[in-house]
Amino acid sequence: MLSVLITQFVVLWAVIDPIGSVPVYLSQTSHMTKQQRRVVAVKAVLISASILLFFLIAGQFLLEAMQIPLPAFQAAGGLVLLLFALTMIFGESKPDQETKMSSDTLTRSDLSATAVYPLAVPSIASPGAMMAIVMLTDNHRFALAEQAMTAGIMMLVLVVTLLLLLSASVIHKIIGQVGASIISRVMGLILAAVATNNLLQGILDFYTLA
Repeated sequence: MLSVLITQFVVLWAVIDPIGSVPVYLSQTSHMTKQQRRVVAVKAVLISASILLFFLIAGQFLLEAMQIPLPAFQAAGGLVLLLFALTMIFGESKPDQETKMSSDTLTRSDLSATAVYPLAVPSIASPGAMMAIVMLTDNHRFALAEQAMTAGIMMLVLVVTLLLLLSASVIHKIIGQVGASIISRVMGLILAAVATNNLLQGILDFYTLA
């Protein structure tokens, strides 16, 4: 059980990537007061939690309503996570990529808009995170208690994310942009291994089911 919890924590940490969100947060809040930065951090994490909880609760029901077998979704999710991981390893690092994506929001004073984009989506509640939370709470493989533990792990990662954002200035001085990029690529490598396992397991389960 402990190994399963550790694996889930690593997967959710990799797809949410709290450290990779720090440079994005700093770039978007550089013109704000200390109080405004705190408001943006809290709002971004709350919005991300709402989005991921929605996918945790309703994601599988939506799939079943569309008559998509979960093994097929697991294989597709593994493939998407693998591609996501490869972009983390070989492409621009998450901090660099999302800072460029959000260059049009640098002059905005609307705290809610900044919290939603790019912080909540796609930085914290990324497509990879949405996909991962659905696969980790499969109703056919995991009991309600196990899904509740997964939800707890997800909330723990989000709490850590919030703490990192609130102390972002200190962290960035320590690790710098280069350090954040290195950590993002290492987490991408770990995520690639997990994604490959999900892809192969989904293919195996699909043909076994057939």
